Amino acid sequence: MVALKFSVLAALALRVVSVFAVEAESPLEDDAASAPEVDLKADIVATFPDSDIFGVKLVNGRPTKAVIDITNNEDEAIQVSFIGGQLLSTKEPAPDAPLSSLIVRNLTAVRYDATIAAGEKQSLPFSFVLDMQPQDLRLQLIGIVSNAASQIFQVGVYDQTVSVVEAPVNVLDPQIIFLYLFLSAGFLGTCYFVYKTYIEAFFPQTAKRGGGAKGAKKAKPAAAEKEPLSGGEGSGTGTDKGYDESWIPSDHLNRPTARRVKSGASSKSKAKGAE
Repeated sequence: MVALKFSVLAALALRVVSVFAVEAESPLEDDAASAPEVDLKADIVATFPDSDIFGVKLVNGRPTKAVIDITNNEDEAIQVSFIGGQLLSTKEPAPDAPLSSLIVRNLTAVRYDATIAAGEKQSLPFSFVLDMQPQDLRLQLIGIVSNAASQIFQVGVYDQTVSVVEAPVNVLDPQIIFLYLFLSAGFLGTCYFVYKTYIEAFFPQTAKRGGGAKGAKKAKPAAAEKEPLSGGEGSGTGTDKGYDESWIPSDHLNRPTARRVKSGASSKSKAKGAE
């Protein structure tokens, strides 16, 4: 698409050159003078609102916006057909190399077909996006303008050195935050996989001891819970002793307990018995 648009521009420019060449080589009059050169009476200036004191910076991945101010000083209206451009290398070309070898990248030409009345001023927007290595380049913008006599002019709009820079990194950028979260989740998942696959295999006893202790703690409450007795086995004395006291004679249950007597008391009782 870019090559097609620039081919159209080249064809328009060649049309002007061919017209003047035919008039200069006309065999009708040997003493005919060459056609007078016609200048376009218009002021075309390009400005970059986002530029700073250090010049114009082309930020990768972000649109570079330019404003083309056109003032028509002609007696009749003019028409702005296209505005395009290219990025050129700042190095000096080789002696035998063509000028086209300096072209680093062509910019997409924008078609306007804007008509500007005599004495009027109009501003046209122009923007482009780049993704290149940071470097210093020469930005050249060219406009194709025609007057009321259908004469086509190729007008230089901008020709200065610019800098291609990377976009500044913002920590609060949602894309950066999402990238950090994604990388953190991937790192933690990898660490967990390595631990389960390789590191945990070197500590099998520690893992079993921990599991056995927990199992023992869980087994104690289960052992403490006894199975309920069937029938009347569970209603003996109200206390769970593991047997039914209703089958045991009362003499065996209420056995007399022997009391211990102090030695002093027993000697006194023996003395009283002897008297």
